[in-house]
Amino acid sequence: MAEFRVPSGLDDRFYLEEGGIQPRTPHSEFERTRHLSLSLITSIDVHLRRTKRTPLDPMNPRLAAISGRLQGTVFPVSEDGVTVIGRELAAAISVAHASVSRRHAQIEKDGDYFVLEDLDSLNGTFINDVPIKRRALEHGDRVRVGNTQFLFLLHDDDVPSQSSEVKLEERNVSGSTVQVGFNDSLYLMARDLSALMKVSTTINAIRGVEDLQKTLLELVFEVVPAQRGAILLTDKTSTATNGDFVSVFGLDRLRGAEQEVTVSRTIAQRVLREGVALLSENVAEELSPVSPSLNKSQPGSLLCVPLIMLGRTLGVIYLDTQEPDVHFDKDHLQLVSAIAAITAVAIENARHFEWLESENRRLLADVNIEHSMVGESATMRQVYQVIAKVSPTDSTVLISGESGTGKELVARAIHANSKRAQQPFVAVNCAALAESLLESELFGHEKGSFTGAVGMKRGRLEIAEGGTVFLDEIGELPPPMQVKLLRVLQEHEFERVGATRTIKADIRLIAATNRDLEEAIAAGTFRQDLYYRLNVVQLEMPALRERREDIPLLANYFAAKHGERCNRRVLGISPEAQTRLLAYDWPGNVRELENAIERAVVLGSTEFILPEDLPEAVLEKESSSSPATVGTSYHDAVTRTKKEIILNALDQMKGNITDAAKLLGVHPNYLHRLIRNLDIRSHLKR
Repeated sequence: MAEFRVPSGLDDRFYLEEGGIQPRTPHSEFERTRHLSLSLITSIDVHLRRTKRTPLDPMNPRLAAISGRLQGTVFPVSEDGVTVIGRELAAAISVAHASVSRRHAQIEKDGDYFVLEDLDSLNGTFINDVPIKRRALEHGDRVRVGNTQFLFLLHDDDVPSQSSEVKLEERNVSGSTVQVGFNDSLYLMARDLSALMKVSTTINAIRGVEDLQKTLLELVFEVVPAQRGAILLTDKTSTATNGDFVSVFGLDRLRGAEQEVTVSRTIAQRVLREGVALLSENVAEELSPVSPSLNKSQPGSLLCVPLIMLGRTLGVIYLDTQEPDVHFDKDHLQLVSAIAAITAVAIENARHFEWLESENRRLLADVNIEHSMVGESATMRQVYQVIAKVSPTDSTVLISGESGTGKELVARAIHANSKRAQQPFVAVNCAALAESLLESELFGHEKGSFTGAVGMKRGRLEIAEGGTVFLDEIGELPPPMQVKLLRVLQEHEFERVGATRTIKADIRLIAATNRDLEEAIAAGTFRQDLYYRLNVVQLEMPALRERREDIPLLANYFAAKHGERCNRRVLGISPEAQTRLLAYDWPGNVRELENAIERAVVLGSTEFILPEDLPEAVLEKESSSSPATVGTSYHDAVTRTKKEIILNALDQMKGNITDAAKLLGVHPNYLHRLIRNLDIRSHLKR
């Protein structure tokens, strides 16, 4: 088999011209031509290098350290056993830092997923800045352990495209064959610059792999007299030596995708393996017989070029023709090689874009939703499931629960995961506005409609057109406003104050309350028909005392959040402080917990939040683990002393709390709070 290799460079005795490589002459015109050609080639080469990027390796689970002392280090994640992260040297990923526990967290494979589990660490484990106890990892998640952050990398296979049926046969070439290296073809691009620019401009605007392959073959048919063409791609994890084709796309110049395209598997895999282009100008003489079916469609001329990106062969472009008077030459080979160099980047980008789209669709199909809530208890998982179900609909949602449980966060999560996510989210606190202002605030008003209406004003319902309106504390809505809101829910229309023109309302309404609306209906302060309109889907937020397992996660989250805001280094919460947090009932729920942690961050003086940094109300609640006798804990001793003093005062005043408060010199309300926090009422009943 004859071989031809284009020179990899030009010395001072030659220059590049239309007809090929010519001897140098002393004329300045030749010198200018040579410099122009080399400048064009250099520009194309720089463009190719700038647009290349490294593809993801989807079958190689690993943690890449992106901050901390281990930054730049990549750790493999075991698919068979457990990968432990901790401070001890025996850990698979050893992080030598005071904020990391000896055995901090571990990763193990559970079915088709890799699961990260916190091993009761002191300072918690975070995924995407949210503390977790046990959660499945997704590709691209950021894992934070102490002061070190990792990036979790994983893979999902591409789905092969649909095209003409591509038939692979064993067939080889012999005799006179031209082989050209990838970089050699760049020096002959200048004369075909217009064709290359057209290819580059067109394919870079296409995202889908199948559309890109079809367009590419059609463009190649414009500059190369090929009758049939095919693009064969390997799997992302395949190498040039062992890769097989997982994606094939064929096209006939005249019949399109309806005509079968026959491809020589032997030639395609040889080009894939060796990374060089092959040209056979007379296949009938050079190909050895393989099968009768192949001989029936014996091509007259054949060309196969590799698609190379960053030294890795992604696949091949295969062209042939049966026309007896049409033959490919080395110029066609050089041009298609240059097109392949540009195309490889576009194909890899399109494959990665399709992979991201499939991942996005898969994540949307799962229970995973976009939200800013913290919690992994069973009750919170039920809340997430309800959000995932109601978000795609336009149904009205009524969120109930105590103050501070995060009702507005739920409303924002429903909006963020709905089809209205790109439209406004407008929140209105019905209890914060006077009755005289609430109607104007919701519906708007016309100029001169009342004293002070100096101009027309759009209401919140009008501003939220196409989006979501969140009415907080709906139980405080005055009766006249309840009637008008009922009409909005029934007829989807309203009028501004002082106007006669009706405005259509395309909004979704979400309401929240901490009151028992059924009791309000019985008392006559809330309309029953409005309640039924609001209560299409009801979601009750659990109180913090009903999900105590989330308290450490929330506390660590707030400590990190306010530590960053206050520019103070907080590594975590001490075990004694965590015990106090777990023992307290948190009547103010998550809002009270955040305020307590913020106070501790501001007033604390160490890298850890200690019991003395917490509010007095939290310290007054005696822990269930406190000893019955005098212990070594200062705060336990103070709590027991307070209880003894109050009980003695109540005994002297025969249980009269007001008289006992006077005896102690404190306000009765303060004494009532102490009695509740110290659980003294149970002692009074004995």
